[in-house]
Amino acid sequence: MTLVGTRMSLFSIFVSALLPILAIGAVGFLLGRVRDVDPEPLNTVTVYVLAPVLVFYSLATTELAGETLATITAGVVAYHVAMLLVAGGVARLAGVSEPLLGALVLVAAFPNSGNYGIPVSSFAFGDTGRSTAVVYLAVQSVLIYTLGVYIAGRGTDRDGGAPGWRVGLERIVRIPLVYAVVAALAARWLGVVPPTGVPAMETLRLVGDSSIPMMLLILGIQLAGADLGSTLSEVGVVAALKIVVAPAVAVGVALVAGFGDPTVARTFVLESAMPAAVTPLILVAEFGDATGTGSATSLAEFVSAAVFATTLLSVPALSVLIYLLNRGFVV
Repeated sequence: MTLVGTRMSLFSIFVSALLPILAIGAVGFLLGRVRDVDPEPLNTVTVYVLAPVLVFYSLATTELAGETLATITAGVVAYHVAMLLVAGGVARLAGVSEPLLGALVLVAAFPNSGNYGIPVSSFAFGDTGRSTAVVYLAVQSVLIYTLGVYIAGRGTDRDGGAPGWRVGLERIVRIPLVYAVVAALAARWLGVVPPTGVPAMETLRLVGDSSIPMMLLILGIQLAGADLGSTLSEVGVVAALKIVVAPAVAVGVALVAGFGDPTVARTFVLESAMPAAVTPLILVAEFGDATGTGSATSLAEFVSAAVFATTLLSVPALSVLIYLLNRGFVV
C-alpha cells in the first residue's frame, strides 16, 4: 500500500511508510549487536550488483518523461550546492574549524537517499516515488564522489598522494551505478527496452527489489557498530540542519524547479529530508584528518553519531513531512 492520493493520519503514515522500514533496519541493528557482522561484503554486493540493477530496471521502465528526469537532475545538483553553502556558513558562524567543518558539511548536505530514502519514497509515493528516488541517488552518487571527496580531503596533507578531486573521479568511473544509468537511458532512447513481463526483465526486477531490504539491513548493522560514546551532544548543529533546514531548502528548490508532477516534487523534498548518509563516514575515514575534531572525539565518531542521531530524529520528522506532503501543504 502507498500513500498516493490518500488522506491519512500521522499514525497511519508512520505505520504504512516508516514502520516497515524501521522493522527491517531493527533486524539489522539487532544482528549487528548480537553477532560480529562485517557489513562491508554486504555493501559490496549492494553497490556492485543489487543497486545498479535496481537503477537500470527503474530508469528503463519508468514512466517519467525525459524532461522530468532532467529537472530532477538539476534539482538534486541545486539542492546539494545550496546545502553545502548553508552548512558551511552555519558551521563557520558557530566557530567550527577544520577538520570538523568538512565532516559537518558532508553529513549536513548529503542525505541517505539510498539505504533509507528509496524504501521510504517507495512506500510513501509508489512507483513514481521509487523512480524519482533512484534518479536522486544516481545524481547524488556522482556529487558525493567529486564534491564530497574534495570537502573530506580539504586541508589534509595527503603525503604526496593524488589530489582528492582526482581520487573522486577515479572512484566515479568504478561505480557500476553510473553505467547502469547510462545503459538505461541509452536503452530508452534506442527503444530497445524489453517488455516488463519477459523472463529477463522479471529477473532484473527481482534482483533490484532485493536491494531495498538489503540496504536497510546494512544500515541497521552500520548503526549497531557506531561508536557513539559522548558524541551525541556534539551533533546538535547537524541535527538542526538535517531536520529543519534541509527540507526548507528542498521546498525552495522544488518550487523554483517547477516539477510538472506533484508526486515527483514531493518525493524530491522527501529524499532531501532524509537523515545523514553513511558515505561521508567512508570519505572522512579515507581522506580526512584522523586527528579528529579538536577534542577527544574523532571525526569517525562524530559522523557516526550524526548518522545515528539524525536517523532517530527522522522518524517523527518524516512522519510529519509525509503528512504535509500528502495533503499538498508543502509542494
